[in-house]
Amino acid sequence: MGRTGGRISSGFTVTFGAGSTLTAEVDMRISELAERAGVTVKAVRYYERLGLVSPERLGNGYREYGDEHLRAVLEIRELAATGIPPGKARPFIDCLGSGHAHSDECPASRDAYRDGLAELDAAIALLERRRELLASRLHGAEHRIPEAAHGCGCTVPQP
Repeated sequence: MGRTGGRISSGFTVTFGAGSTLTAEVDMRISELAERAGVTVKAVRYYERLGLVSPERLGNGYREYGDEHLRAVLEIRELAATGIPPGKARPFIDCLGSGHAHSDECPASRDAYRDGLAELDAAIALLERRRELLASRLHGAEHRIPEAAHGCGCTVPQP
């Protein structure tokens, strides 16, 4: 245990699936948590509003974060990188909170993955339909331009 900025702190190490580790203090303020997790203080407050991170409150009103908060924020970041927004991270954070080593070991987390894949499939299908429509319109437009239109004063790209 060491003393940091007038408060007692102890160290710990968090190990991630990719084999990387992170050493941090158990009692952190919001700015320390944000810095260690690579997010902004505003992001941490947003995660709090979503109920994903619930820090202890000290007598002076300061928030105090521990290793479980750091792990949760890092997990939220990793999920966001895969396309799962913080608003849909609840099953993963709950899974970690229930003691699992990985946030996707719970059935609700895997359901969230499936939901994310279904959303992506729907978005891809919509984009494919839009692309087909645009390609069809382009094809029709290219075959409707009469040769005389090239001298009509409108801008027509020359092949």
